[in-house]
Amino acid sequence: MRRESTGYSGAARTFVAIVAFVMLAGVAFTVRGRAQGSAASSNRAQPTKVMMSAVHHDVSPPLRDLPRLASFPMDADAHEPLPLPPLLGQASASRVRDGALQKFLPLPLVFADILNDFDGVAVGDGGAPTVAPPDTNGAVGLTQYVQMVNLAYAVYNKSDGTLLAGPSITNSLWAGFGGDCETRNDGDPVVLYDRLADRWVITQLSIGPSRTGVGDFLQCMAVSTSGDATGTYNRYAFDFGPDDLNDYGKISSWPDAYYGNFNIFNRTGALFKYGKECAFDRTSMQNGDDATAVCFNTPFDFGFLSADFDGTMLPPDGSPNPFVEINGAGANSSLAIWPFHADFASPDNSTFGPPTIVPVAAFTFPPRTTVPQLGTPQLLDTLGDRMMFRLAYRNFGDHESLVANHSVGTSAQVSVRWYEIQDPNGSPFVFQQGTYAPDDTFRWMGSIAMDRMGNIAMGYSVSDGASNPSLRFTGRLATDDPGVMEDEALLFAGSGSQIGNRWGDYSSLTLDPSDDCTFFYTTEYIPQNGPVNWRTNVASFKFQNCPGATTTSATIPGTTAPTTVTWKLAHPPRTSPSTGGSR
Repeated sequence: MRRESTGYSGAARTFVAIVAFVMLAGVAFTVRGRAQGSAASSNRAQPTKVMMSAVHHDVSPPLRDLPRLASFPMDADAHEPLPLPPLLGQASASRVRDGALQKFLPLPLVFADILNDFDGVAVGDGGAPTVAPPDTNGAVGLTQYVQMVNLAYAVYNKSDGTLLAGPSITNSLWAGFGGDCETRNDGDPVVLYDRLADRWVITQLSIGPSRTGVGDFLQCMAVSTSGDATGTYNRYAFDFGPDDLNDYGKISSWPDAYYGNFNIFNRTGALFKYGKECAFDRTSMQNGDDATAVCFNTPFDFGFLSADFDGTMLPPDGSPNPFVEINGAGANSSLAIWPFHADFASPDNSTFGPPTIVPVAAFTFPPRTTVPQLGTPQLLDTLGDRMMFRLAYRNFGDHESLVANHSVGTSAQVSVRWYEIQDPNGSPFVFQQGTYAPDDTFRWMGSIAMDRMGNIAMGYSVSDGASNPSLRFTGRLATDDPGVMEDEALLFAGSGSQIGNRWGDYSSLTLDPSDDCTFFYTTEYIPQNGPVNWRTNVASFKFQNCPGATTTSATIPGTTAPTTVTWKLAHPPRTSPSTGGSR
């Protein structure tokens, strides 16, 4: 997330973008092509291992008792500029025929019921300043739903949307902590529900050095001490140093650690340096102890996602966390899957890679700013150079699956490409994939997940020249033909268009741990035409073939108060891969 505001100079943004494009264009054309088509190319630069320790940690007062801080002072340069041109490419691959295009609708309507929706946090809530994009995301727990945006959070009753805490400016969670985590509020928020421990994880970055010229870049992280998101949190500040801006951090939960990726820029944010993949000591952070992080710097690699655990069946013992990135587009389209093994007792035993290169159906990167809207010539950004949050993992017993998505260019529009990858830590292969483009509407900024029956759902934004940006979802039953999504359903109709190109930069689809069937999706919409006047919506839905569940307690290694939910495997086994595609 690289924010803009109405106060930031457009000329300055243009200058930064032009300089960055000149510096990065060669990387997009040359480096990315070296690892295509084989596992662990010997030409790929090797990751460099580094260690970080939390520079400070404490226990917060109950979140429900924290003051709702007023907005922090801001000057004309307090917001980040537009993001750099994509590292992977707009120019790195000529347009090709999409190899997994779905231009048909097999059924009249997606086989799911919309259960509820409620408005979430809006721009300016909690005293947050006016910024775009909102970076909307959320997570659902046993009774609560927590939503985060730039630059605020709120806690809701998941059943009816009743507000339980907030909206509050995000850095209010670090009130009394000291340092930049308390005094700054720089965004890139992520909230997770760690279902194996019944804990919440809340995080955002601090970019003080690029504003003030002093200090270090920080990742501010908080782990709840119970399953009540309005209770107390173990708070941490991890130091990235004075010259590494830790942009667009995406965090996930795994049995042995909280994993994440950061796109590291130079001090001013004008030049991409490398990807930084980290494992944070989950057990220590849950216990409120001193905590460390094992990280790897990966030159030229960008936009990873780490696997986020769903379900109740743990990965096989000792399974590394599979990180996924787009490896290349065009005729040699592929993903790279990097296994990350973290060892906090003996950090030298930690490893990242080597990657396995997994060929996928041909696709084209979409143009950067291309999505049309009703009533304005303003086009919206696609952020099609990276995987979209989350990378959802599930173990079914007879196989393990990852589901992932990103935006691609198809014909005259932008569409969502999705994948189911099986055996991610063995010999990964694409079990099925598709590009959902049943008509000429633009679809982008997706999020994808899979329920315990093996049904897949995908939420996203839609827009075209005849309509305002709105929220829809589609999905498929485990018994549907491979590579095919059903017809989509409207979640929420926007009634305005955005006068400004930033949209997203991500959305979030998560599974209710109480039944492992109900999906909760959140993203932004515009109530009426305006520059920075976004609002957000939270909607829940469920496939009709996913029944209720029974609960049981289980002891999960590395947790302190475990609560899990177990079910009998109830979806048909699948044994052969398919690439999907048009029929």
